[in-house]
Amino acid sequence: MQDQAEEARREAVLAALREALGAAVVSLPADFAGRRHADSSRMPCAEPIALLRPRTTEQVSKALSICHAHHQPVVTQGGLTGLAGGACMLGGEVALSLELMNAIEEIDPVSATMTVQAGTPLQTVQEAADAAGFMFPLDLGARGSATIGGNLGTNAGGNRVIRYGMMREQALDVEAVLADGSVVGGLRKMIKNNTGYDLRDLLIGSEGTLGVMTRAVLRLRPKPRAVSTAWCGLPDYDSVTTLLRLAQERLPAGVSAFEVMWPGYYDFVLSRLPELRAPLEGRHAFYVLLESSGADPQSQNDVFEAFLADMLEAGTLSDAALAANEAHAAAFWAIRDAPGEYGRFIPGRVSFDVSFSVAQVGLAAQRCEARLREHWPNATILIYGHLGDGNLHIVVHEPDWPASAAAEVKRVVYGVTGELGGSVSAEHGIGTKKLEVLALSRTPAELAAMRAVKAALDPRGILNPGKLFLESTPTMQLK
Repeated sequence: MQDQAEEARREAVLAALREALGAAVVSLPADFAGRRHADSSRMPCAEPIALLRPRTTEQVSKALSICHAHHQPVVTQGGLTGLAGGACMLGGEVALSLELMNAIEEIDPVSATMTVQAGTPLQTVQEAADAAGFMFPLDLGARGSATIGGNLGTNAGGNRVIRYGMMREQALDVEAVLADGSVVGGLRKMIKNNTGYDLRDLLIGSEGTLGVMTRAVLRLRPKPRAVSTAWCGLPDYDSVTTLLRLAQERLPAGVSAFEVMWPGYYDFVLSRLPELRAPLEGRHAFYVLLESSGADPQSQNDVFEAFLADMLEAGTLSDAALAANEAHAAAFWAIRDAPGEYGRFIPGRVSFDVSFSVAQVGLAAQRCEARLREHWPNATILIYGHLGDGNLHIVVHEPDWPASAAAEVKRVVYGVTGELGGSVSAEHGIGTKKLEVLALSRTPAELAAMRAVKAALDPRGILNPGKLFLESTPTMQLK
């Protein structure tokens, strides 16, 4: 009887959606057979009972109002580039894709803002900003597919966080539809707006569990007129942190990227990708890709080169190569962007995207590698990250290890993360992939407050159920 009642409920909600929005917006499984629904996390994903592709905020509002009335779960999907399972379905949900809401509505050169619909790809926004004489600073490897809505939902970061901040800092306001169909957000263009609770900041990073963001006002930044890039070899970790501190202190244009690579990562990607070329002779304890972007082409490279010379003379750097042109800089970045090729040569990897205070990143990496080696002495362990924002990437792989090994690897890395008070998710969110470790980075009081917010804005729990946290969030048992 219960199955029959559930089937009748589903038929009723689908009929209501079709009647209100039409077949052009509401597709049934027979209409979207073969369409990809899973994100890039490799987490299990069920097929939705229907696919909604609205073109307006009003249609999103109507859809959620109907789903709310029928207690119908909804999963919002962007470009499906997420790595935490946040866009995957557990079974029985309606998928809501904003792919047809992809317009750039306005560029305001005086306010330096761009108003866009949430389904707009990140690369489209970058290119439009560039054509208007500005820069949109958020940048990700998946820029061609990732959408602004997904970037907002996960509070995306990328390579330029050290200078411009996370996605939250790139949005002045957002328009969103709440679970009951209510529309909030006024698409305001001001930076200062202290008028009570900031719903924008609450919605950004909520992974589609509190509302569906439909439009946003994005901040545009002055386009850098000069970019200086260097590949650096350093003798020890203290030199890495010294270089970061002094670069931020002495370079007039500041630091726009500071990417650190441990030698295991550097050696591995150069040996696997023949198109990559070593920028320096010899081996070094650490490698840093340092970038500074500013507005004065005349002095930029002179000051940057003089700074590198000072660091070499002081012994902070063992060696350095200065990019003479954009092609050289691109070759440096190709080494750092090599993780995009992992699927070809380490498909069974276990990957982590964690963060610590800048002062503890070196200790965290050292402790993780040492403990992993105790269990898997011959494993491939790749460590790299954005030191300026404390973001550390750790990738572990060993051929032919048992299926249980992944859980053991997670206990080690997340155990260190918890010990040092780090974050189990620097980027990409919690989704379903990190549910059991969320409590390592959040106190019981914080989790209770989060659940209270969820209950207030989505009392029937229809928005992205089973994501971010469960009714009772389990904690990974650490050894």
